[in-house]
Amino acid sequence: MRELYFKQQLPVSLDEAWSFFSNPANLQAITPPHMGFTVTSRYHGEKMYAGQIIRYIVKPILGIPLKWCTEITRVEPKKYFVDEQRFGPYAFWHHQHHFTEVNGGVLMEDILNYKVPLGILGNVVDALFIQREVDSIFKYRREILTRKFV
Repeated sequence: MRELYFKQQLPVSLDEAWSFFSNPANLQAITPPHMGFTVTSRYHGEKMYAGQIIRYIVKPILGIPLKWCTEITRVEPKKYFVDEQRFGPYAFWHHQHHFTEVNGGVLMEDILNYKVPLGILGNVVDALFIQREVDSIFKYRREILTRKFV
């Protein structure tokens, strides 16, 4: 299993950060366009809540569409939320999003634990491709959020 950690400080209020990140519709805006990421849930609402199911289509490799379904398993408003894959490309996916008010803004921290399927073959694909792709997604998010909020 892979564990990744990302952090970013934004010069916005905790209320503004939470409002943006707790709205599932904003996921597409912070995902690289080449991923072809589209929220397909019709009734996802504007604010997330524990038990919420969100469905997506994502095209991470050669434009081949994959269905992905996550559940928001935990929400502590203005502190953190957790999304976990229920169906999709990973054998395991657990993503924590933490928000802490700091001097001059908000510190956002992402803790991502994931495992790819297919055993040793999956581990090779992860090392050669997937981890790099995940890193690039978070780099893209950092750039987009810096432009949006700075």
